[in-house]
Amino acid sequence: MNDDALERAARAIRAGELVVYPTETVYGLGADGLDADAVERVFEAKGRDRSKPISVAVPTFETALEEDYVRASDRERAFADEFLPGPVTLLCERTEALPDVLTAGRERVGIRVPGCEPALAFLERAERPVTATSANVSGEPSARQVEDIGQRVLDEAVVLEADDLYESIDETVPSTVVDLEAGTIHRRGALADEIEAWLEAN
Repeated sequence: MNDDALERAARAIRAGELVVYPTETVYGLGADGLDADAVERVFEAKGRDRSKPISVAVPTFETALEEDYVRASDRERAFADEFLPGPVTLLCERTEALPDVLTAGRERVGIRVPGCEPALAFLERAERPVTATSANVSGEPSARQVEDIGQRVLDEAVVLEADDLYESIDETVPSTVVDLEAGTIHRRGALADEIEAWLEAN
């Protein structure tokens, strides 16, 4: 992945456009998580129900705290130290910086820090929290390769491609979504067993 491709994708995010980008699990569909109109475009491209919240990806968990996107308890910070970056989405209390459309009006938002160098480089360049939802039409399978993404999504987005990430992945596994306040795993995915053990121990 070259510098020009990263810069083009980052500029697209800052301009309110959509970007398909790689993570260590599946391809994501990114938009500026601070821009309600950009987030709306994600819902439209995916045909996603507006009652279903969308998470955001950041280059480090500290970025989300320092930029005042979220507030985190000591336990949430300890969890982030243990599992992020990685294929995990951690629900935290959001601030008013994030629009209601992103969280479907809920007070908590999923924070994702991908364990994937191209994604982290893209997020650093974007200088925004970027939506972290799979790059597929709702109800269709998540995509590990760009050619698996539906044309409806591709027609709306700039594509940041890195197919070589997936040579060692046997199946499409989403991130595990964790709510420490409730003490629950909302969606089992990568590292779910390890996370469950951490929850029991902490």
